[in-house]
Amino acid sequence: MLFDLPLIEKFYAGYAAKVDQAKQVLNKPLTLSEKILYAHSSEDGELKTFERGVDYVLFNPDRVAMQDATAQMALLQFMQAGKNKVAVPSTVHCDHLIQAKEGSIQDLKTANVTNKEVYDFLGSVSNKYGIGFWKAGAGIIHQVVLENYAFPGGMMIGTDSHTVNAGGLGMIAIGVGGADAVDVMAGMPWELKMPKLIGIKLSGKLNGWVSPKDVILKVAGILTVKGGTGCIVEYFGDGALSISATGKGTICNMGAEIGATTSTFGYDESIERYLRATGRETVADLANNNKKHLTGDAEVYANPEKYFDQVIEINLNELEPHINGPFTPDRATAVSDMKKVVADNNFPIDVEWGLIGSCTNSSYEDLSRAASIANQAIEKGLKFKANLGINPGSEQVRYTADRDGLLKTFVDSNATLFTNACGPCIGQWQRAGAEEQGKNSIVHSFNRNFAKRADGNPNTHAFVASPEMVTAIALSGKLDFNPLTDTLVNDKGEHIKLDPPTGWELPELGFAVEDNGYQAPAEDGSSVEIVVNPESDRLQLLTPFNAWDKSDTTELVLLVKAKGKCTTDHISMAGPWLKYRGHLDNISDNMLIGAVNAFTDETNKVFNTIYGDYVKVPDSARAYKAKGIGSIVVGDENYGEGSSREHAAMEPRNLGVKVVLVKSFARIHETNLKKQGMLGLTFANKDDYSKIQEKDTFKLSGLASFVPDSQFNLNVNHSDGSSENILLNHTYNETQIEWFKAGSALNLIRKQAKS
Repeated sequence: MLFDLPLIEKFYAGYAAKVDQAKQVLNKPLTLSEKILYAHSSEDGELKTFERGVDYVLFNPDRVAMQDATAQMALLQFMQAGKNKVAVPSTVHCDHLIQAKEGSIQDLKTANVTNKEVYDFLGSVSNKYGIGFWKAGAGIIHQVVLENYAFPGGMMIGTDSHTVNAGGLGMIAIGVGGADAVDVMAGMPWELKMPKLIGIKLSGKLNGWVSPKDVILKVAGILTVKGGTGCIVEYFGDGALSISATGKGTICNMGAEIGATTSTFGYDESIERYLRATGRETVADLANNNKKHLTGDAEVYANPEKYFDQVIEINLNELEPHINGPFTPDRATAVSDMKKVVADNNFPIDVEWGLIGSCTNSSYEDLSRAASIANQAIEKGLKFKANLGINPGSEQVRYTADRDGLLKTFVDSNATLFTNACGPCIGQWQRAGAEEQGKNSIVHSFNRNFAKRADGNPNTHAFVASPEMVTAIALSGKLDFNPLTDTLVNDKGEHIKLDPPTGWELPELGFAVEDNGYQAPAEDGSSVEIVVNPESDRLQLLTPFNAWDKSDTTELVLLVKAKGKCTTDHISMAGPWLKYRGHLDNISDNMLIGAVNAFTDETNKVFNTIYGDYVKVPDSARAYKAKGIGSIVVGDENYGEGSSREHAAMEPRNLGVKVVLVKSFARIHETNLKKQGMLGLTFANKDDYSKIQEKDTFKLSGLASFVPDSQFNLNVNHSDGSSENILLNHTYNETQIEWFKAGSALNLIRKQAKS
């Protein structure tokens, strides 16, 4: 479907000139990433060279996308911005709140009842402010964006970390918090530190059991969950040209798991084919007219070490299928090594579920390749030993796959067809028996596999693989099954070796759909009334956070010192808590309940000086807040890794946390803290993390001289009467310091709108 053609035509009309100007200013050949970034720069005055990893730059993104769980808070903030209509094309997609339990039909019916209040709110706000609305069941946000909105050379932001999926069509697409989305929807430039560049050269060609998913699983093993932080990953080489557009999307999607700002591919024939197949022939024609500007310059790819900050080479001919996990998406294992890894680590070898879907792997191509394995099982008399669950990526994919018989193959294999939604990938899975917390293994084609994420069970060992590998492993029921070498026994007692998967990049008969689930907004939404029941436990209008009180110091108590991995799932869990995403105070009851207390190795149990005892983290924070006592959260490396959810920043702000002090931050979470008027600081000496003791109190000084590149002094008072000083760093620029002083970025926007 073709949306926003005037915007795209205007973009391409001026794109080449902007790229040429950037080449003159930088005086060198450009990567694709640089072309898109500089073409979207909104800096006043003459264009200049920005230093990667140092300079903050203002950009003008082309569009905004929001999913229903994050859109609630984003739109509650936008309602305070004093605007009558969004300034750029924006959409809301209802995909996160649908719980997977019985199957697609019943689960969607249930969701439309249980989430009616939220859907009505999102629909009415969208209608009022000119936002496109995709109803529940329409599909997963990133697949719908790829099918309808993404275009080569464009820039978009989205309130979900996997917005990066649109890099599969040659965009710069970046996940952000809701406050960032409000900036852009309000017509303001969006700020980002100029990313460093990682170039990944792909040679050879995918073959046999190897899929695009294995490329990013391999890359995650190389770079780890923080190796891409502050960087754009740009894929190039002959191997890149051989990968389908949706395969490119898969690779870009999971770039979020290495902390990358985004990932992208140059425009090529596979992207053109996808645009034409999804009804966007006009966009393909416009892109063809700008083809040389929609990929990196030849000199860049010929000598990548001169133009990228880091270069990685992967030969697709030599790549093996990978299985990553458990508990972290960067624990990469080639399938040939799984037998040893499973045995050495005593992982549960019996696989209970295989799950296919999520925004990472739910395209028509993904389903067709998985269905080819299921079809082999039917033809060769094999039975699935594990349960199989399928989440199509969109109604268009589902309808087309149903027409072409793919879904029948899954049904004949006793698979459960879930709704076109995120489902188990983000914890929306009412898995029978999960409450017993038994040790078990599941394998899925999702992107993340943190503890408790899929089903709430901390003992579920979740492993990430391609859809075809998931299908094969579910068929065998064994985690260490290698379809390249191992055999299965059929109903006749024969040993069967599976053939490599086959599939279709695009449906031979074209895509089809009866109702794609899109609801256009009113031309004039001024008369639309938005009603939020004051007694609702799902929605709550926001009260502005207090501005800085202009004091130089602030006295604090320790709320929690988190040990090890502390993702946004640990800070603000999803699953059953998703229903409170529009009610800040209610969802604050999940704040940091998953963080591991460094002093006790327990979760949701911290010492509170008021009670003189151990209590739940949110209860401790509320007790301090009620007494007017500010608190501090201390964390480890890559704090805030994972989802873009700004609730992980808003909840501490709501419950009186003044400072989050860590060894290092994940990009999105650090920005979210800044947007909400919080102090996100880092240890100048990371070893000082070990100096923080359980009953410490603190005095932070230096607020009156808060300027870029300054340091703060933290006076740490121990319970034995001793004390010491620790130096703290920050990355705030002048604009971000103004957010802190105003109490939040939104407070500043509202003030500017009134003036």
